[in-house]
Amino acid sequence: MADVIKMPKMSDTMTEGVLAKWHKKVGDKVKSGDVLAEVETDKATMDMESYWDGTLLYVGVKEGEAVPVDAVMAVIGKEGEDFQAALDAEGAGSEKPKAEGEAPKTEDKKEEAAPAQGGGLSEEELAAKGVTVIRMPLLSDTMTEGVIAEWHKKVGDQVKDDDVLADVETDKATMEVMGYATGTLLHIGVEKGQAAKVNGIIAIVGPEGTDVSGILAGGSAPTAKAESKEEAPKEEKQATTADAGAAAPVAESSSDSRVKASPLAKKIAKDKGIDLSQVAGSAEGGRIIKKDIENFKPAAAPAKSESAPAAEKSSAAAPVIPTFVGEVKFTEQPVSQMRKVIAKRLAESLFTAPHFYLTVSIDMDNAMAARTAINAVAPVKVSFNDIVIKAVAVALKKHPAVNSSWGGDKIRFNEHTNIGVAMAVEDGLLVPVVRFADGKSLSHISAEVKDFGGKAKAKKATTCRLGRFYFHRF
Repeated sequence: MADVIKMPKMSDTMTEGVLAKWHKKVGDKVKSGDVLAEVETDKATMDMESYWDGTLLYVGVKEGEAVPVDAVMAVIGKEGEDFQAALDAEGAGSEKPKAEGEAPKTEDKKEEAAPAQGGGLSEEELAAKGVTVIRMPLLSDTMTEGVIAEWHKKVGDQVKDDDVLADVETDKATMEVMGYATGTLLHIGVEKGQAAKVNGIIAIVGPEGTDVSGILAGGSAPTAKAESKEEAPKEEKQATTADAGAAAPVAESSSDSRVKASPLAKKIAKDKGIDLSQVAGSAEGGRIIKKDIENFKPAAAPAKSESAPAAEKSSAAAPVIPTFVGEVKFTEQPVSQMRKVIAKRLAESLFTAPHFYLTVSIDMDNAMAARTAINAVAPVKVSFNDIVIKAVAVALKKHPAVNSSWGGDKIRFNEHTNIGVAMAVEDGLLVPVVRFADGKSLSHISAEVKDFGGKAKAKKATTCRLGRFYFHRF
């Protein structure tokens, strides 16, 4: 049966994508790893690759159109294959026959009656009744499947649209998956510890008592088929790669100096330290794709050197590198609660507020002379750090546009200046705040910072909340 291509969820905030450009047209041959289209998300323009070999039989989205996540975009199958059954199974092809007047009304009635006899309605019919299908999102550009690390809800639990349903382990990190729906958790499709393909059904949320067997009958098949399709022709794909590898270098040398490779292949090659110029591409036009990087063996590299002139070989002898066998050893230590909070607050600060960076070189000769004169009469010893705190406070007072806070729908211009001083302790990093630093003398600031330091080492800090971020106060 033909394979249906749906709009993937390319970021955790993505609800739809704009089809910027098609790289294939109906009738074109498609290989696994070929770029089908470019999709504009809410964060970037990304390549959408095919995971199947075959012929592009159907394109349901025009360039420039916005497509919701999980909506049908195209169909890939065998040349001349009837793809209408695949569209009907996804609920995308039921409207087309009516528009062209090809399907009689009696067939429509049979199709409408079929789900009822099968014990459940289709996904589109249940969506109208408030049922939401939760699919495995694409949480990174290299992700093909995710492992359910933990379920936070069980079947029968009430779910709100901002509740975290599960923790998912990807190839890069463990991330939270939210339901974005309100209702009862009707079905869990993947048990804890099991993997699910991207876009595979992992849960269903809707009104209590709703029959979702119609969705399960149509939604579980593509996942199983994707697994079997990926495993069955494995040997055939490797043979194809080997055959294409012999001819690819010729095409590569005749093209421009830029290596043709998919973004995913470039990233994997960079992570593995593989030189793309040594990899033979198996996709159209000698383009390097993911499986070429995975199948690349460094031992094949010397074969190219054999074709080099003899004089070039003798001119530079390869250095002899001794063999070294290492043993992987490590120890693990549980993360303290303080470090967890520090990491969380730093991430909140980075991703929820606009950032920009300025670099200025300052001649500190006068500051050094001033510090010597101040310490000759000051009741406490003033450090360069104290001078920097005072200078920053005065500068912020003179530039209110910089001394401001982002509030989402408004900007708060502060008329006072509070300076956070980072202090390293054994368990992490504390940031006590010198409040109203612009009005305090250098001696006052020095004494206050020294007091903060003593309390930080003695772990006598208390924590207060200010807005969405935590600051440490002593």
